[in-house]
Amino acid sequence: MLEGDIGLEGLSPKEAPAAQAAGAVDGEGAPPGGPSEQAAKMRVHEKYSTLPAEDRSVHIINICAIEDIGYLPSEGTLLNSLSVDPDAKCKYGLYFRDGKRKVDYILVYHHKRPSGGRALPRRVLHNDAALGARGAKQDQPLPGKGVQMEAGSPEPPMDYYEDDKQFRREEYEGNLLEAGLELERDQDTKIHGVGFVKIHAPWNVLCREAEFLKLKMPTKKMYHISETRGLLKTINSVLQKITDPIQPKVAEHRPQTTKRLYYPFSREKQHLFDLSDKDSFFDSKTRSTIVYEILKRTTCTKAKYSMGQGEGRKKDSALLSKRRKCGKYGITSLLANGVYSAAYPLHDGDYEGDSIEFNDRKLLYEEWASYGVFYKYQPIDLVRKYFGEKIGLYFAWLGAYTQMLIPASVVGIIVFLYGCATVDQNIPSMEMCDQRYNITMCPLCDKTCSYWKMSSACATARASHLFDNPATVFFSVFMALWAATFMEHWKRKQMRLNYRWDLTGFEEEEDHPRAEYEARVLEKSLRKESKNKEKRRHVPEESTNKWKQRVKSAMAGVKLTDKVKLTWKDRFPAYLTNLVSIIFMIAVTFAIVLGVIIYRISMAAALAMNSSPSVRSNIRVTVTATAVIINLVVIILLDEVYGCIARWLTKIEVPKTEKSFEERLIFKAFLLKFVNSYTPIFYVAFFKGRFVGRPGDYVYIFRSFRMEECAPGGCLMELCIQLSIIMLGKQLIQNNLFEIGIPKMKKLIRRLRRRRQSPSDHEEQGKRKQRYEVDYNLEPFAGLTPEYMEMIIQFGFVTLFVASFPLAPLFALLNNIIEIRLDAKKFVTELRRPVAVRAKDIGIWYNILRGVGKLAVIINAFVISFTSDFIPRLVYLYMYSQNGTMHGFVNHTLSSFNVSDFQNGTAPNDPLDLGYEVQICRYKDYREPPWSEHKYDISKDFWAVLAARLAFVIVFQNLVMFMSDFVDWVIPDIPKDISQQIHKEKVLMVELFMREEQGKQQLLDTWMEKDRSREEPCNNHNPKARSDSCGSGPAASQAYHGGAL
Repeated sequence: MLEGDIGLEGLSPKEAPAAQAAGAVDGEGAPPGGPSEQAAKMRVHEKYSTLPAEDRSVHIINICAIEDIGYLPSEGTLLNSLSVDPDAKCKYGLYFRDGKRKVDYILVYHHKRPSGGRALPRRVLHNDAALGARGAKQDQPLPGKGVQMEAGSPEPPMDYYEDDKQFRREEYEGNLLEAGLELERDQDTKIHGVGFVKIHAPWNVLCREAEFLKLKMPTKKMYHISETRGLLKTINSVLQKITDPIQPKVAEHRPQTTKRLYYPFSREKQHLFDLSDKDSFFDSKTRSTIVYEILKRTTCTKAKYSMGQGEGRKKDSALLSKRRKCGKYGITSLLANGVYSAAYPLHDGDYEGDSIEFNDRKLLYEEWASYGVFYKYQPIDLVRKYFGEKIGLYFAWLGAYTQMLIPASVVGIIVFLYGCATVDQNIPSMEMCDQRYNITMCPLCDKTCSYWKMSSACATARASHLFDNPATVFFSVFMALWAATFMEHWKRKQMRLNYRWDLTGFEEEEDHPRAEYEARVLEKSLRKESKNKEKRRHVPEESTNKWKQRVKSAMAGVKLTDKVKLTWKDRFPAYLTNLVSIIFMIAVTFAIVLGVIIYRISMAAALAMNSSPSVRSNIRVTVTATAVIINLVVIILLDEVYGCIARWLTKIEVPKTEKSFEERLIFKAFLLKFVNSYTPIFYVAFFKGRFVGRPGDYVYIFRSFRMEECAPGGCLMELCIQLSIIMLGKQLIQNNLFEIGIPKMKKLIRRLRRRRQSPSDHEEQGKRKQRYEVDYNLEPFAGLTPEYMEMIIQFGFVTLFVASFPLAPLFALLNNIIEIRLDAKKFVTELRRPVAVRAKDIGIWYNILRGVGKLAVIINAFVISFTSDFIPRLVYLYMYSQNGTMHGFVNHTLSSFNVSDFQNGTAPNDPLDLGYEVQICRYKDYREPPWSEHKYDISKDFWAVLAARLAFVIVFQNLVMFMSDFVDWVIPDIPKDISQQIHKEKVLMVELFMREEQGKQQLLDTWMEKDRSREEPCNNHNPKARSDSCGSGPAASQAYHGGAL
């Protein structure tokens, strides 16, 4: 059944009820085309035709079933106009049915209708008779309201909850009409049971809201951007020619020599702004932002039933009355309570196909969201124009971070190649691999493990040198300075973007309170009011003050929540729950790491009993690899769990604004995910092999599992394996496969569900979908927190343990090249268009980055000092070496143990496994030999090495921190040319307003001089002549007051 306009377009809120009442209420029971209905139609069309388009303050288009309101197929010009394809006229949902007014926002709701192809008429609500008495907000209902039932059709069963939602929708949409927005409803869609409300903001509303929001808009004034001169200009031109092939082919990315002067919009100063094209003055991003602000600000205060299910049937009518008076429900509350199922702005059009009209979305898809342009720069200005400043800043930050990874990757590759080139010259690894030394090592586990030769760990020792060499220390210092330079580079880049995007004077205003916060405040105020009533009930009321008390109680119903807010006492249970939950989650992470440790110990003991020599020779590699894979799987699973827990913990805190909610959520999620991702790595770096004990006096877990030891070459190689597998696994599985696979899986599930629910109507299936229907099937935008989070965790992998894995920046660079295009494709093709949000920085993420950078200096100092053998080698070289070389270093780090000192039940079951009887075995530690007076006590060498390690940590940390702060001080936060341009803009703005004031003053002086010249002859004539000749004075004054002045 066709749906279209019913002729209510162009009526003001006061005129619409009369037309509707005449056509739908007074004509109730009259046959189609009856006198009442025809008269109503004539009145409506008369009013529509006499109102020019520019004078209409409120436009309402009512789309409903034409047969249900009594039109005959042969009557009315509307059916003739709909004989042409209306979808092509409105560009398939981008415009209203008239094809002129653009759709700026969409509200989606669910409604119950039969599963047949034709929509049955909606029944009259039991409260529709009183619609005219609800005030101006409900004067003009939207489509489908007040439609009478067909004769003989049975009345469907009452659904109070659905009726309540419909009642709130009607009231809310009436309030939107009062705010000046224009609405159009469409329920005849291909999606079963889903209706759409299209919203258009007319010019006067856009101007009003732009002034309220202090949006900077382009003025007529243009100025030249000062260019660099001399050598810098030559260098810039050369670089521009070199990088021209990798620049995106978009107009916004080309270098500009002129720039428009932007100024906060003002209706009184419209003549200053460039209004040559009013249709494009406010772009689609700005229009949707303005409409969203109106949607958040507009409230729905009247609800027949309360927001909770079943609460409308409560017997406490007084409490229900208070809820009606005090409850204010904006779009966020209505979405949270299911009154509307979705709200979103529309994409500009399709992005694929040769016949479609070219738009910004298609341009972004071709020049940004395609894997074929991975080598190009991002069109950041176009991204900001389409998605807003907040998303634009995220991709700008990601691009700057990826660019800065290029020099870090190059240096990391050089360090790795240096290790490869010098591996054959490393004396300690050569001694370990030399079988002539014939060093017999103590067993790695009790009973089942036997003695083993140090030369069997030759491969591990050689591989350790690739990452444990003097160049690693240099690379750690370099990465600490790199992190500081990156932060300064981003601050300067951010200032350039603020200048280009005219955000220099932007200050974020306090956001609207969240729906949950308002609900809690309302609940608290109701409890407070009920307590006050109980107190007043026991206090006798004086008769003289009864009228005063009634006025106070009436006013209290309106201002019940004005002075009430949530204090720390109200939130204390939530804070306590947060603290206990976070401690519990961290304890769970530690418990899982402990479980993996027990797995490693048990698996090593089990493999040691294997009869195959190849299995026993690769015990360390097998145990390490399988344990890291288990850690990776657990980390990925717990990341998802911790993300949900962090959101739940933030919700029960009930933050007041969305910004506060987001910051608290980010802090909790980062804390939990940081602990989850790095705890296994911290264990290997700083705890493994530190608390083992010694042969004959080992440390046991649960009195059964002996603590595992590091390899003779140290734990750095195992740390490298752990770090590389977790980092690469998270990037490959969590960041890429999940981001590609999960949205496609959700899309497939939604498609299958729609096919099962929607009727099998071939005509409907062949019909092209509207833009808002296509966008409704996309995934809703869930915020930038997951995107930032994965990059911050990656930044931690790159900086925190870079001393053990110099190739981390390279793998991060390769991942980010794919990540940028993957995120871009997701935003352009997979997600609904998000509401553009203004922002001048990346918020709390910058502070987290600075914290991670500072922590990286400390952690790398400890990794170099305690995990690697760099400090023991220096101590041996300068204190114990007899010839100034590293010969004898391995023997110096090993202590001796007499096998007769084994505890009962811990000696190897097969002591002759090597083919000879062992009397003395060696283990890695600084202890006294068995023939010493204080056998097995810690030797002086241990304290010398420990002192050197602590001294290195202090010197390294302070030196690198000083160098980082020096870099921070040397590089200014605001580039010099940008500060000059900002100052130039201020001067030009002052000059512009001074000229305007001078023009006003000249016009005022001219007018006053003319007025004086009129008054002079009036003083020289008779009274009658004076009154005739001076009669134009008041008129002139009125003409002036109505003019520009």
